[in-house]
Parts: sequence; structure tokens; C-alpha cells
Amino acid sequence: MKRFTYERVYSPSDAVEAFASTPGARYLAGGTNLIDLMKLGIEAPAHLIDVNHIGLDRIEDTADGGLRIGALVRNSDLATDARVRSGYPVLARALVSGASGQLRNKATVGGNLLQRTRCLYFYSGDLPCNKRQPGSGCAAQEGISRNLAIIGGSSACIATYPSDMAVALRVLDAEVETLRCDGGTRRIPLANVHALPGDTPHVEHVIEPGELVTGVLLPQRVGGVQRYLKLRDRASYAFANVSIALIAHYDRQGLSAARVAFGGVAPKPWRVEAAEAGISSAADPANHIVEIALAGATPTEQNAFKLTLAGRALTVLLDEARASATC
Repeated sequence: MKRFTYERVYSPSDAVEAFASTPGARYLAGGTNLIDLMKLGIEAPAHLIDVNHIGLDRIEDTADGGLRIGALVRNSDLATDARVRSGYPVLARALVSGASGQLRNKATVGGNLLQRTRCLYFYSGDLPCNKRQPGSGCAAQEGISRNLAIIGGSSACIATYPSDMAVALRVLDAEVETLRCDGGTRRIPLANVHALPGDTPHVEHVIEPGELVTGVLLPQRVGGVQRYLKLRDRASYAFANVSIALIAHYDRQGLSAARVAFGGVAPKPWRVEAAEAGISSAADPANHIVEIALAGATPTEQNAFKLTLAGRALTVLLDEARASATC
């Protein structure tokens, strides 16, 4: 690990001012991703700005019936909040599927959103990776790709985005609040936060250098039967092969509407709203959604199983949701 300097700040405005005045700075909150990357030499900030004492650690009701989640709320606190468990259970379920209890106690909402890929070639300093070193190549293209993207990737990168929380936030139509170094603020739909790799896989999101994530906005509760399913190679402390966030609504005729977002298959939380249209008249709703949402998928020989797995997993979730809605 290279030498770095450190300072602690006590307000969001102090944080962005410190960043703007210090070359090579990075924000430090839970550190569950950044510190690991620093130890491996993948990240080498010259200066760390500790933002753990700037507030932003509350979950608050909003005037429109939603919730505002501060960026420094810990994942474990968010998962156990009574308002989240009752009004947004898909989010609570996704959070407890991530990492381990110890990491959830430390990890923050803002950090979770901006965590970097867990592609083994990104973490291996002696193999080409365009995310780690732009222009060096992508060793994953001809390498081990079992856990990598089947859609949304490019010839420059097929890494997947790892967050469970963000998949649930995507199905909930969440927004991200930020504070820029010039004092301006933004509200960004989560759908627009994360970038596809294209020719610039090192550009992973639209958050600008120094722009501080201050919170996440959840809209008014949408009800329905909410489920989250994460399929992985072991029961805990593993990233998804495929994960699905589902919100399903039923009437007397059966399934009337559904929202579906996928994780583990793309470089960002993957939701295609067009796949949800016409769901009430589909003979096989799971197949209908998967065929449209994952149309154009280009899996490798090693991860083609994800297409079948996604369909079967969604079938299971819809069956569980229907049983729950009618019992």
C-alpha cells in the first residue's frame, strides 16, 4: 500500500471542499471495498477524506410518502428498519443477501452503490484489465467467465456489477442525491447512475470526481408481493450468478403487473421496462420477461447457463408470489 494522507471532515460541504482542494483525494466511509483495493495496489489515493462524521446517517419519511436514506446509513441498519421491512421488503431481502453480517454492519448505502466489480481479472494485477488499466485489454474475454456478464458488456469488458442492494433499488425506481464540488446538487434516477462499458469500461458511473453521494430517495410505497432471490455458488458471502428483484401485483384474474430487475448478468442492475408490458396476458410470464429483458445476450460458453437459470429463477419467484397473494 502506498503512503497517503488523511483528514476527517464534519459536513458535506466540508467534504466536497476538501476534495476540490486536494489532488488525488478519495472519500472514505465504510471502506469495505476501497481499503481492499488499496491493499492490492488497484486504488492508490494520495489523500483520504473520512466522511463518517458528516451526518447523512438517518432514514427519514418524505412528504410524498417515500423514504430518504442517508448515504452513510449502514446496510444492516437499513435492512432492519421497520419502514423498509414493511414498505419495501424487496430491499430488505436484497440487503441481507449481500456479503456477511460483519460487512453489512460496516458498509454504507453510498459506498454500496459505487463499489467496483469483483471480476477476478480486475483484482489480478498481472493480467490485462481495461477497468484497472485502460487500453491494456480484457483477459476475461478468453479466460474464466462463469460469473461475468451475458448482456450489456462489450469487447472491452464483460465484468458484472456486484451490488444486491442496487438491484432492489432499481426495481423500486429509486433516485440518488448528490452534492457537487461547486455546491450544486443533483437527483439522478438509479437507472442512469451506472454506465455500460462500451469502449470506456473504466468509466463505471455518472458520478463526477468529488461529487458526494448524499442519499437515496425511495418513492411512495408500491405494495404488491415483493421478493428477492439470489442464486450463487455457495450459500453466503458470494456474489450472484443470477439475482432477481420482483414486485408482482395480482387481481382476480391473476398476475396483473410486475416489475423485474436482474443482478449478476450485466455491468449494472438490469431492468428492461418494455419486458414488463403485457405481462398480464402472457401465457408464460417468466419466459415473456426473460426473452425481452435478455434479448441480445451474448454469453460465453462458460456462462450461457445464466439464461436458463434466470428463467427458472423467475418462474420460482412468480409461483411463490402467486401463492403468497392468494393465501
